[in-house]
Amino acid sequence: MPGGGGWQGARVHSIKEPEGGRRYARALVAAAPAPAMVSVLFSLSLSRLGLWAAGLIWILGFFKLIRLLLRRQMLARAMDSFPGPPTHWLLGHAHEIQRTGSLDRVVSWAHQFPYAHPLWVGPFLGFLNIYEPDYAKAVYSRGGKGLLVLQGPKWYQHHKLLTPGFHYDVLKPYVAVFANSTHAMLDKWEEKAHEDKSFDIFCDVGHMALDSLMKCTFGKGDGGLGHRGSSYYSAISELTLLMQQRTESFQYHNDFIYWLTPHGRHFLRACQAAHDHTDQVIRERKAVLQFEKEQQKIQSQRHLNFLDILLGAQDENGIKLSDAGLRAEVDTFMFEGHDTTTSGICWFLYCMALHPEHQHCCREEVCEILGDRDSFQWDDLGKMTYLTMCIKESFRLYPPVPQVYRQLSKPVNFVDGRSLPAGSLISLHIYALHRNSAVWPDPEVFDPLRFSPENVATRHPFAFMPFSAGPRNCIGQQFAMNEMKVVTALCLLRFEFALDPLRPPIKMPQLILRSKNGIHLRLKSLRPGSGK
Repeated sequence: MPGGGGWQGARVHSIKEPEGGRRYARALVAAAPAPAMVSVLFSLSLSRLGLWAAGLIWILGFFKLIRLLLRRQMLARAMDSFPGPPTHWLLGHAHEIQRTGSLDRVVSWAHQFPYAHPLWVGPFLGFLNIYEPDYAKAVYSRGGKGLLVLQGPKWYQHHKLLTPGFHYDVLKPYVAVFANSTHAMLDKWEEKAHEDKSFDIFCDVGHMALDSLMKCTFGKGDGGLGHRGSSYYSAISELTLLMQQRTESFQYHNDFIYWLTPHGRHFLRACQAAHDHTDQVIRERKAVLQFEKEQQKIQSQRHLNFLDILLGAQDENGIKLSDAGLRAEVDTFMFEGHDTTTSGICWFLYCMALHPEHQHCCREEVCEILGDRDSFQWDDLGKMTYLTMCIKESFRLYPPVPQVYRQLSKPVNFVDGRSLPAGSLISLHIYALHRNSAVWPDPEVFDPLRFSPENVATRHPFAFMPFSAGPRNCIGQQFAMNEMKVVTALCLLRFEFALDPLRPPIKMPQLILRSKNGIHLRLKSLRPGSGK
């Protein structure tokens, strides 16, 4: 062969290859011009590389499957002493818990299987689903690994730095913040009330709660959320939906697969939008604090917002939160603080519309406390005894977070002699716990007197857990209760709430407790001269 072609041909013929189907390819290479031979060689190399890659993926997939099967075997063996409802071989109980009415389905299982039962989401993810106070105490009265939060020394360090942010001296001025945001929402509701038809209150309450939280967290937010706040609200709402969908869909449990799906990419975009908002606010606040005058101004203020407290917090060694730690805590506070409060307020107002006699008693109490004043003070909140009992009873029937998860860091022994090893997964089904007829007589009945001091004193301390319990309970529960009292009291002063019988809410767990079709109520203005 002329030129370099002869060398290329000899080079190719020196390679040992299988006989048969490749002879034609070898002859073609031997006869081809140099550029063509390079192209064919490159194609053969790519083909071999593809085979190697496919083989490697197959081997990795095989080992991943073996690992998942061993994990399933470990979880199944750990829960072997706990009978439960029948499972689908592939979906587990996912096909049941994804249906409308799944919450009440779990309540029926709780009657059938006292204390606890296995709950499988897909073939490889299994929880022990508990809904009995002694079982809850065994798990939540000690440390453990939260599935969505920090753990160990890092959690302890952050918790210690955050605690001053929820001291009652810090919370006192927030009463006025809650009231301002609520009045803005109620003014909009005055217009809707005049239309004399029901409307979904969930979105309005959500924007109000986020506006309050942004003021308390960042010291911002007057005159509405603005474009940035609305974008943040949308991102948070999308994340709650996507996280619930991922939990219930076993095919999304693997990270690699999930990030390749449209749902996974949507989750990443929403997550990035939320992080970008938080990062920008932190950068802006840090830039302002560079000026000495601003620092002196903050130190002279009667109260600080949550971000300023975090920026100034340091442990006994003078170590402050990192930027990543700051963002994580702010995102957690925002994420958990506004959605849960929104759910709690909406379901409380639904309960008031459903039980007008209790609505009337709450309104009378609030009017008596307020007297001839036009705004609430910090000391007023402790006097709202009947309203507080009604709030807690609505929390019992409609807990803002109906289910929480935990991974055991140590083995646990239960009161009936059964046990679980370390590494086991626990699902505390708060909704089913709060409707456990062994703990709550007539559990479907709305009865605020369950939370009278004498009844609370005789009840198991782990029977009522709207904010979880134990050492890792909700650090912001006092903040949430204060906001609930202020918002609901002002709502009852301004309006009378009634049901829309054509649009009853359909309960739907989505990290928080929502309604699939919204919470539609009719409002009657109680302002003098409203014409209603």
